[in-house]
Amino acid sequence: MIVSRGFPIVVSAASGTGKTSLCRTLLGTLNGVTRSISYTTRRPRGDEVNGRDYYFVPDAEFERMIRDKELIEWAEVFGQKYGTGFSAVEQQLDRGLDVFLDIDVQGGGQISDRFPDALLIFLLPPSMEELRRRLVNRATDSLDQIDRRLSEAQGEIRQSQRYDYLVVNDDFERAAADMRAIITAARLRRGRQQAHVQALLGER
Repeated sequence: MIVSRGFPIVVSAASGTGKTSLCRTLLGTLNGVTRSISYTTRRPRGDEVNGRDYYFVPDAEFERMIRDKELIEWAEVFGQKYGTGFSAVEQQLDRGLDVFLDIDVQGGGQISDRFPDALLIFLLPPSMEELRRRLVNRATDSLDQIDRRLSEAQGEIRQSQRYDYLVVNDDFERAAADMRAIITAARLRRGRQQAHVQALLGER
């Protein structure tokens, strides 16, 4: 079987929409995918583990990575910096793996500019009321922070027009099935099958 270079799968959403949970589910049910672990300057939340959920680094280290061009993309979100390491993603793509990038809309735009073949998926909440309920139930933010996140969500949702697919996360299993279908279809695009076509044409 011909192994083609993988492509980035950008998944963005407003806080509380469920993108991290959906990405984890898809990692367990799709072959040939992996996840990029982002760097961040914020503190761990709950049971987050360094090297599994994020690489938690001091601000000075993050600034050094920016200067040394070690990040494919980075953005500042709610006063904390988040970024994606260059070398690890390139190695995964070269191995033929499709790489999930669970990042915000700023980073999504940077990835789209750098990787024309990137697949961009934006997750939408069923309603703003439901998004508020999820943020409250998550119990990681104060009410003032939740109000700020909801205000930011409006701007993020406007940026969804830059994405290839919009998936409403009303029912978790249905949203996961929709994302699997999108990724499968992207893998079957004509351009991604050309190596196999050329191999067939070269057979005697």
